[in-house]
Amino acid sequence: MAKPVLTISSKNYGAWSLRGWLMCRLAGLDFSEKIIPPDDPAMKAEMLLLSSSMLVPSLQHGGVKVWDTLAIGEYLHEIKPKAGLLPADAAARAHCRAICGEMHSGFSSMRGALPMNIKAHFKNFKVWSRAQADIDRIVAIWRECLKAYGGPFLFGKQPGIADAMYAPVVTRFLSYDVALDSACAAYCKRVMELPAMKEWVAAAKQEPEEIDELDAEF
Repeated sequence: MAKPVLTISSKNYGAWSLRGWLMCRLAGLDFSEKIIPPDDPAMKAEMLLLSSSMLVPSLQHGGVKVWDTLAIGEYLHEIKPKAGLLPADAAARAHCRAICGEMHSGFSSMRGALPMNIKAHFKNFKVWSRAQADIDRIVAIWRECLKAYGGPFLFGKQPGIADAMYAPVVTRFLSYDVALDSACAAYCKRVMELPAMKEWVAAAKQEPEEIDELDAEF
């Protein structure tokens, strides 16, 4: 079987690409990357936050092609069950799927007001009220999970699909100087210290040119 291929966009701006890529890394999948150019319509669609289900990221694995981020996570769980991407306990697994679904379809105000930009740091960034409401809900989710499952990750001792889904939020909170309590700040630090996250961030910082998220025509 040919080596799996994951199609992604910008590592600096591509939040959904990061989610799919991190899931593959956490699953231990040996894959190659296909990075689409900045003028590709799929790249522009992701930059404009038009959908969480565009063709970026997409995973080609043998004769199987999976392009929705949650579907990628579920597929990886099926082919790599020992990786522990989803919790072993049924109740915890349902909880995990619920908060992943919430990230997949929600928080549009936060995502729009604080677009992912790993290379940037906006000190004392003013967060508007609707975006703050999204931030408050995310923080509540993190606190609940860390308390219920004991940390250091959202569902216990190892990172999984939920952590991948919220990883771009972690980068946003750092880029936009979002104030966090000690538990959530520590969680952000743990996510950023993952070897895979260090690899992604290093690559993002090497991207040669900035992309204007709004410079697109449809």
